[in-house]
Amino acid sequence: MKKTTATTHRAENLSELVYQQLKADIFDFKLAPGERFTESEMCEHYQVSRTPIRQALYRLQQEGYVEVGFRRGWQIKPLNFRYYEELYDVRTILEKVAVETLCANPSQASIELEVLKEQWCIAPEHYLKDIKTLSKQDEAFHCALVRAAANQEMARIHKELSEKMRIIRRLDFSKQHRIEATYLEHQTILNYIFEHNTEAALNALVSHIQQSRDEVKKITLHMLDSSQFI
Repeated sequence: MKKTTATTHRAENLSELVYQQLKADIFDFKLAPGERFTESEMCEHYQVSRTPIRQALYRLQQEGYVEVGFRRGWQIKPLNFRYYEELYDVRTILEKVAVETLCANPSQASIELEVLKEQWCIAPEHYLKDIKTLSKQDEAFHCALVRAAANQEMARIHKELSEKMRIIRRLDFSKQHRIEATYLEHQTILNYIFEHNTEAALNALVSHIQQSRDEVKKITLHMLDSSQFI
């Protein structure tokens, strides 16, 4: 019985590792939007058996990153700009409500806001030079803003949205000027919240999200036009 349990755990761990690697390769565009492949090709590439590959692909299918067709194998889902535009819209609404709440009573989340302010007061050249890490920290900043507003359901929905957007959000930090701008924009939003300046905080937030949104779309279209996904 113990042997069977240990074998099961090893299989589950392998499936999880393959899932995480596949997802990371999709997010890094090592597996490009629209790219087709078979399970056999994935088995050879990742040097594992068919079972963990299939389990990982089914999980990614449920999350909307891959799709499978009859006799056509698997495919990385092409980028759907309309879908991401809608996610940005919903995310903006949630963050605006959070900022309004915090401006009205910043003391209710003073500790979390102080931590955020301290994190983003470090000069950008000494802060985060790795794109993946900065992308995660930017996501954490926005999630923390919503979480600080003390609406757990709103925070849960926002976190799910952020996860779905992560695949394209990382592109925003492929340009040095966006790294520096993000650092300054986060500071500005926090400063207005601490000043109880709701209108200015909302304007800064919306402008920050719009800048990111436009930059991501511009970079992605350029990558598509220059065949970097092929």
